[in-house]
Amino acid sequence: MTTFPRLAAFALLAGLVAGCSQSIGNTSDYVAAGKNPQNSAPLTVEQLATKVDCKPKMQVDATEIRTGYCKTQEGEFFVNTFASEKLKDEWMDRAPEYNPHLVGPRWTVLGPLDVLEAIQLRLNGDLHLTDHRVSQTPKPSS
Repeated sequence: MTTFPRLAAFALLAGLVAGCSQSIGNTSDYVAAGKNPQNSAPLTVEQLATKVDCKPKMQVDATEIRTGYCKTQEGEFFVNTFASEKLKDEWMDRAPEYNPHLVGPRWTVLGPLDVLEAIQLRLNGDLHLTDHRVSQTPKPSS
Protein backbone atom coordinates (compact mmCIF):
# COMPACT_ATOMS: atom_id res chain seq x y z
CA MET A 1 0.00 0.00 0.00
CA THR A 2 1.45 3.37 -0.94
CA THR A 3 1.84 6.25 1.48
CA PHE A 4 -1.08 8.40 0.34
CA PRO A 5 -3.69 5.59 0.46
CA ARG A 6 -2.41 4.66 3.94
CA LEU A 7 -2.80 8.27 5.06
CA ALA A 8 -6.29 8.41 3.58
CA ALA A 9 -7.18 5.17 5.38
CA PHE A 10 -5.87 6.72 8.57
CA ALA A 11 -8.19 9.70 8.19
CA LEU A 12 -11.12 7.33 7.83
CA LEU A 13 -10.02 5.40 10.92
CA ALA A 14 -9.72 8.64 12.87
CA GLY A 15 -13.31 9.52 12.01
CA LEU A 16 -14.55 6.09 13.04
CA VAL A 17 -12.71 6.22 16.34
CA ALA A 18 -14.07 9.70 17.04
CA GLY A 19 -17.59 8.52 16.34
CA CYS A 20 -17.25 5.43 18.51
CA SER A 21 -15.49 7.01 21.45
CA GLN A 22 -17.56 7.08 24.62
CA SER A 23 -15.08 8.57 27.05
CA ILE A 24 -14.81 12.30 27.05
CA GLY A 25 -12.62 13.75 29.71
CA ASN A 26 -9.91 16.22 30.30
CA THR A 27 -7.00 14.45 31.95
CA SER A 28 -4.32 16.82 30.73
CA ASP A 29 -4.12 20.52 29.94
CA TYR A 30 -0.64 20.81 28.53
CA VAL A 31 0.36 23.09 25.71
CA ALA A 32 0.86 20.79 22.74
CA ALA A 33 4.28 21.92 21.59
CA GLY A 34 5.76 22.35 25.05
CA LYS A 35 5.17 21.21 28.58
CA ASN A 36 3.67 24.32 30.12
CA PRO A 37 1.52 24.58 33.25
CA GLN A 38 -1.70 22.61 33.34
CA ASN A 39 -3.92 25.67 33.01
CA SER A 40 -2.64 26.38 29.47
CA ALA A 41 -4.80 25.36 26.55
CA PRO A 42 -3.45 22.73 24.13
CA LEU A 43 -2.60 23.77 20.60
CA THR A 44 -5.10 23.20 17.82
CA VAL A 45 -4.58 21.39 14.52
CA GLU A 46 -4.26 24.81 12.89
CA GLN A 47 -1.65 26.03 15.38
CA LEU A 48 0.44 22.87 15.03
CA ALA A 49 0.18 23.03 11.23
CA THR A 50 1.28 26.66 11.22
CA LYS A 51 4.50 25.63 13.01
CA VAL A 52 5.40 23.54 9.93
CA ASP A 53 4.17 26.03 7.32
CA CYS A 54 0.98 24.20 6.43
CA LYS A 55 -2.63 25.21 6.00
CA PRO A 56 -4.41 21.98 7.00
CA LYS A 57 -7.32 20.49 5.08
CA MET A 58 -9.63 19.29 7.82
CA GLN A 59 -10.61 15.63 7.59
CA VAL A 60 -12.29 15.14 10.98
CA ASP A 61 -13.71 17.97 13.09
CA ALA A 62 -15.34 16.36 16.13
CA THR A 63 -15.34 17.19 19.82
CA GLU A 64 -13.10 14.24 20.73
CA ILE A 65 -10.65 14.36 17.80
CA ARG A 66 -9.68 16.79 15.05
CA THR A 67 -7.58 15.70 12.08
CA GLY A 68 -6.03 17.84 9.39
CA TYR A 69 -4.13 16.74 6.29
CA CYS A 70 -0.95 18.66 5.46
CA LYS A 71 1.22 18.73 2.39
CA THR A 72 4.44 20.72 2.70
CA GLN A 73 7.83 20.78 1.01
CA GLU A 74 8.87 18.10 3.54
CA GLY A 75 6.01 15.78 2.49
CA GLU A 76 2.48 14.68 3.46
CA PHE A 77 1.21 13.96 6.97
CA PHE A 78 -1.80 14.13 9.28
CA VAL A 79 -2.04 16.32 12.39
CA ASN A 80 -4.42 15.07 15.11
CA THR A 81 -5.55 16.70 18.32
CA PHE A 82 -7.57 15.07 21.08
CA ALA A 83 -9.89 16.28 23.83
CA SER A 84 -7.74 14.49 26.44
CA GLU A 85 -4.58 12.43 26.88
CA LYS A 86 -6.78 9.43 27.63
CA LEU A 87 -8.54 9.75 24.27
CA LYS A 88 -5.18 10.11 22.50
CA ASP A 89 -3.87 6.95 24.17
CA GLU A 90 -7.07 5.02 23.42
CA TRP A 91 -6.96 6.11 19.78
CA MET A 92 -3.30 5.17 19.43
CA ASP A 93 -3.93 1.78 21.04
CA ARG A 94 -6.51 1.09 18.31
CA ALA A 95 -4.28 2.24 15.45
CA PRO A 96 -0.91 0.54 16.06
CA GLU A 97 -0.18 -0.01 12.36
CA TYR A 98 0.21 3.73 11.81
CA ASN A 99 3.89 4.03 12.61
CA PRO A 100 6.00 6.04 12.91
CA HIS A 101 4.48 9.10 14.53
CA LEU A 102 5.33 12.21 16.52
CA VAL A 103 3.60 12.49 19.85
CA GLY A 104 2.99 15.48 22.08
CA PRO A 105 0.51 16.43 24.78
CA ARG A 106 -2.94 15.72 23.30
CA TRP A 107 -1.65 15.51 19.71
CA THR A 108 -0.06 13.15 17.20
CA VAL A 109 1.39 13.63 13.74
CA LEU A 110 1.47 10.64 11.40
CA GLY A 111 3.47 10.33 8.22
CA PRO A 112 6.60 8.84 6.68
CA LEU A 113 9.66 8.73 8.93
CA ASP A 114 11.71 11.15 6.81
CA VAL A 115 8.90 13.71 6.94
CA LEU A 116 8.47 13.37 10.71
CA GLU A 117 12.21 13.76 11.26
CA ALA A 118 12.15 16.95 9.15
CA ILE A 119 9.37 18.58 11.21
CA GLN A 120 10.11 17.10 14.64
CA LEU A 121 12.09 20.01 16.08
CA ARG A 122 9.50 22.59 15.03
CA LEU A 123 6.73 20.66 16.77
CA ASN A 124 8.80 19.62 19.78
CA GLY A 125 7.33 16.12 19.61
CA ASP A 126 8.73 12.75 20.61
CA LEU A 127 9.36 10.34 17.75
CA HIS A 128 7.72 6.95 18.27
CA LEU A 129 8.67 4.22 15.85
CA THR A 130 6.45 1.42 17.16
CA ASP A 131 4.80 1.56 20.58
CA HIS A 132 3.31 5.02 21.14
CA ARG A 133 4.05 4.82 24.85
CA VAL A 134 7.81 4.43 24.24
CA SER A 135 9.62 7.44 22.79
CA GLN A 136 12.46 6.76 20.37
CA THR A 137 13.64 10.37 20.59
CA PRO A 138 17.05 10.47 22.28
CA LYS A 139 17.05 12.39 25.53
CA PRO A 140 19.93 14.81 26.24
CA SER A 141 22.49 13.30 28.60
CA SER A 142 22.83 15.04 31.95
